[in-house]
Amino acid sequence: MSFLVFLRDNFRWLAGGFLLTFFSSYGQTFFIALSAGNIREEYDLSHGAFGTLYMIATLASALTLPQLGQIVDRRSARSVTLLIVPILAMACVLMAFSRHIALLAIAIYLLRLFGQGMMSQNAFTAVGRWFSAQRGKALSLAAIGVNAGEAVFPTLFVGMALAFGWRNGWLVVAASLVLVALPAIAALVAVERSPQAVEGRTELKAAARDWTRSEAVRDPFFYLLLLGVMAPGFIGTTVFFHQVYLVELRGWSLEMFASTFFVSSTLTVISALVAGQLIDRFSAVSLLPIFLIPLGFACLVLAFVEAWWSAVVFMGLMGLSYGMSSTLFGALWPEVYGVRNLGAIRALTTALMVFATAMGPGLTGFLIDLGVSYPLQIAAMGAYCFLACVLMVAVSRSLHARALSASGASATSRP
Repeated sequence: MSFLVFLRDNFRWLAGGFLLTFFSSYGQTFFIALSAGNIREEYDLSHGAFGTLYMIATLASALTLPQLGQIVDRRSARSVTLLIVPILAMACVLMAFSRHIALLAIAIYLLRLFGQGMMSQNAFTAVGRWFSAQRGKALSLAAIGVNAGEAVFPTLFVGMALAFGWRNGWLVVAASLVLVALPAIAALVAVERSPQAVEGRTELKAAARDWTRSEAVRDPFFYLLLLGVMAPGFIGTTVFFHQVYLVELRGWSLEMFASTFFVSSTLTVISALVAGQLIDRFSAVSLLPIFLIPLGFACLVLAFVEAWWSAVVFMGLMGLSYGMSSTLFGALWPEVYGVRNLGAIRALTTALMVFATAMGPGLTGFLIDLGVSYPLQIAAMGAYCFLACVLMVAVSRSLHARALSASGASATSRP
């Protein structure tokens, strides 16, 4: 099946998944952090204090997600959309009108839970369930929604904030959810899709059985995989959250740094689409040893090069890893643990991912307040990426061996 034919035949489901992740941008750190300077000024918060507040709100959302996220196994994508989009819009309104730090914390909690959490959970679980043989391509198209948001929203929001104030910018965001996102997504995902017959699957995919969530959390490979797949979220969230501090440190302008999101988003889209093709041909597990290599180099460049172009290089290399990881994160869990309990397993992995993104801003903000060099922290993140690559080589080989063993046992047991 050609790519264009695949797009044509499955447009409504692919577009629905894309828009879910696109509008999840409002709950992503890169977007919330665009208001970080205003928030710290109005609430008189240090980098560490705001990072801690953000961490607490995000951790609360991570604790909520494993239970709330299971509804995608019991309700349709449309009904979940009708629930979560209005609540996300309410969170944006609360961000605009909050004048007390407690209301700010609640607003961030809701943005993280229903933006980054449930919008992505709804998208990736639905697409992972709707597609089988072409799952990699489908997930790559859904995943680039947030990258499109990274390319579009920062420049628009910074412009609105400069012209009308950052609080009014959040009101415009809320209106876009109610007037555009809700009706469009609900219409696109109103019809459920049945997966087509599996063909051309790798032996690893064919061997996967349907694990329960309790079985998955007892599997040692579950945690080893998380050590790799959580790294991009941790690093990206940390850099985006402290982007105002970074540009002040380097003597750049926030507008210049915001414009580099386009570089990241462009390469992320290309990388995600290529990764989707590779996953369908080889498997998600096969990509584990390589997807963090560009991010490792990206961190080293940003840490040791002060010229403005280091931001462009960082965004470009990060985009390559982000594209692979976004598609990988969607395809890995159904490939290794099956699809029957995909919503429950994804809710847990997404919660752990949110937990990682919560720890990044809080930990680095605390270290910044202690006087620890921020560039040195970024360099340490790069070193972690390379160490994780070595670990993922062993994990990939072991999972392939387990799949082959399971396949052989299955064949032997057949009469």
